[in-house]
Amino acid sequence: MVEIREIPLQQIRRPLPGENDAEKVLELMKSIQEEGLREPIDVLEVDGEYYGFSGCHRFEAHQRLGKETIKCRVRRAPRAVLMRHLA
Repeated sequence: MVEIREIPLQQIRRPLPGENDAEKVLELMKSIQEEGLREPIDVLEVDGEYYGFSGCHRFEAHQRLGKETIKCRVRRAPRAVLMRHLA
């Protein structure tokens, strides 16, 4: 079951480093300021903790704008699924 929820940025772990396109982040910042986040980021909820593997540009744009939360598409998963994402 997938649920859309606002989650504090500091509660989302991003275990895989990503390199963001600075221009894309700036464009997203402008868009988010004008109309909000259109597409939630995807996070896995494993044992009450949140892990993000996509939405790197949207996540960074929120951080740079000083936002405290971000809209997320939350999918609950067992630890085995998390381990597959980390492999």
